Amino acid sequence: MHVTVVLHESHTVFTCFKQGRHNCRVAVRACGECRTKPTKKQTNQKINMTLTSKTPLQAKACALVAVSIALATVAASTAAADQLRVFNEKVNGVPSANPVMISDNVFSPEFAPALVVEGIDLLENPSGLITQFGNLSDGARTEPDENTYLILDHNPGGPTPDYDYGRHFLFQGHENSGNLAYITRINLDVASPDHRITLMTPVDGTGLTQFNSIDGSTWNPFSGTLLFSQEAGTNGGVIEMGADFDPNTGAGVGLRTLYGSLGRAGYEGIHPDDSGNVWLIEDVGGTTVQNNGRNPNSFVYRFVPTAPGDLTQGKLQALQVSINGSPLVFVPVDAQHPNGDTRSNNQLLLHSVGASWPVRWITLHDTQTDGTAPFDANAAAKALGATPFKRPENGQFQPGSHFRTFVFDVTGDTDNTAGSDPVLAARGAWGGIFRVDLNANRNTGTISLVVLGDADQRHIARSAEQARFSLGLQTEQPASGQKPRSPIRCAWLGSDGHG
Repeated sequence: MHVTVVLHESHTVFTCFKQGRHNCRVAVRACGECRTKPTKKQTNQKINMTLTSKTPLQAKACALVAVSIALATVAASTAAADQLRVFNEKVNGVPSANPVMISDNVFSPEFAPALVVEGIDLLENPSGLITQFGNLSDGARTEPDENTYLILDHNPGGPTPDYDYGRHFLFQGHENSGNLAYITRINLDVASPDHRITLMTPVDGTGLTQFNSIDGSTWNPFSGTLLFSQEAGTNGGVIEMGADFDPNTGAGVGLRTLYGSLGRAGYEGIHPDDSGNVWLIEDVGGTTVQNNGRNPNSFVYRFVPTAPGDLTQGKLQALQVSINGSPLVFVPVDAQHPNGDTRSNNQLLLHSVGASWPVRWITLHDTQTDGTAPFDANAAAKALGATPFKRPENGQFQPGSHFRTFVFDVTGDTDNTAGSDPVLAARGAWGGIFRVDLNANRNTGTISLVVLGDADQRHIARSAEQARFSLGLQTEQPASGQKPRSPIRCAWLGSDGHG
């Protein structure tokens, strides 16, 4: 497992992640020679990028250009090269993106990767079984899935008093289970390996962190905190902490969970908007039915805080789609519905490219009336009539839409048997991409399917004609002996640089 930084010729640092199942070192020139290609390309299984900054204005701008960075460095685009800009610098796209997930990365000529940490690198402040960046001391792998890059205006401190940890940092949650998931901070300005990687979530008196499968991460400019999602079903939820290190606790300052306001759910994608609301994308597989189809079981949520910046008080909502005037709701697998909702006509209509259906947000939990005890968000969404999807994972706000257009991917059934069933394939077995367009009030709007996956799609590049963004999709091939995965798994969005 590696984490590399992608260096722009302007010396701006961007980040990407490579999982450890296909380890190989990346040899690069010095940072000042960013135009030189690495002598050996890295091989990746999955890459995610998140870029952000410290102030609300900077965070908003960086969040928008981050998708351009991803497109410019690792994904293809049908947009012309002169449409791509990063921090107002022209960036050339790549002529052909990665054909499959397990392949050499393709970088635009303005970027080059530089190795910063490996899974075996030691933490400066080990705690219990957590001693290395990417491995527990018992050998368990803890690959992070996403990273958040922050530029701070001060030294956030660390385990060593009076040590200068720099101003440039990479935060990531580690996606392992067993109540031992954790968060690390890579101190990018620090050359010494003794202070390169800081653990931000030490174990408690039981030897555990009490966290599981930390996946998504983001910076919330309204609260000035980092948010991390746990993709662990009813053991999941959101973690919040500051970027600074608290020497009294040995953790990120203000480290806490938000289970009483955002609920417990298998959250993956986590995305603040410009009003202080937080969109949450749930990735929890449903019951397996005929031909290995999976019942839709995951929801798209939005948390509306009572006061922007305080995520302990407010309303958790979920998206509800209506088909021909009736809400599309969860259908359990039972004697009356042996296949759940996997073969319904409504699922066919929902997964029809070109169709558009009304949506609205419905409130699942309000701290003012329901209190702040932890609750099951998924169960509340089912009980109150929200619309389930087939394992959404991540998404992005469309640049230029004023945070009213949101695009997200659905994983589908992750099984070739299901995909080979034409009834299931037409209902999202191979995954797809949805687009939500909210009205001016942001409480209602429409949803439409942008792309429906199929067995032949190993890479898709789509240019949106009605908006200033292009969409590149990468596919994921199953490793030998593993269950086939959906060909649509990762989406990169690129804009023309305008917010």
